[in-house]
Amino acid sequence: MRYETPSLTRWNARAYDSSFGYVSAQGVPLVELLDPQPGERVLDLGCGTGVLTAEIAKRGASVLGIDGSTAMIETAIAQYPGLDFTIGYGDDFTVAQPYDAVFSNAALHWMSRDPDAVISCVRMALRPGGRFVAELGGAGNCATLTSAMRTAWREHGLREPELPWYFPTPAEYALRLEKGGFTVRILEYVDRPTPLDECPGGAADWVRMFAGSLLDGVPPALVEPLLRRVNELAAPALRRESGWVADYVRLRFAAVRR
Repeated sequence: MRYETPSLTRWNARAYDSSFGYVSAQGVPLVELLDPQPGERVLDLGCGTGVLTAEIAKRGASVLGIDGSTAMIETAIAQYPGLDFTIGYGDDFTVAQPYDAVFSNAALHWMSRDPDAVISCVRMALRPGGRFVAELGGAGNCATLTSAMRTAWREHGLREPELPWYFPTPAEYALRLEKGGFTVRILEYVDRPTPLDECPGGAADWVRMFAGSLLDGVPPALVEPLLRRVNELAAPALRRESGWVADYVRLRFAAVRR
């Protein structure tokens, strides 16, 4: 089983780093929570273009970056030739030797098909006492954006889109972790309105990047009117004088393998 979705198979890695570089920037405090130590073995699950993988490596840890997107891994290898990266899937990966920590930023919510299998794979990749430190979208993440999408699809006579993400409540995910063999040490659930500074097209640019696969089944002539309607619906809540803001809600945790 894979966590890969159609949108993941054709990530625009250049656009991801330029217009959506905040994804990695917002992950820097998560590296602080991980607190990688020199000589530790760390697996970066859903590493993207490797920005945070490199940040962990700067602390002296030995890091392997895994991602389900060929484009992301190719970019990571080109940008950080001294680091190790490989294509891998969150709910179906194994390692030859156990790691001291598994780290994941803004990736677990893409592994929506079988979250328990993801947790199981992470546990098997860790030594006893190893830590799992991650951040993902929590319940209510992008609620305005996704509501605008659903409404726009319906208004244009299209079947309501099947969204590719998994945004759990804190209680739900803590229970999954505990049942999966982890002890939860820290769990935070916070609103994080995030400026889309490099998105002149507003919510439409966000849809193109993060939900591009949902546009594949839309008649070409409808794509632009559909996205304009998404912007119209989302604008009252998400467009400010300073620009567009994404209504992010984040779930951050640190857990230890029992």
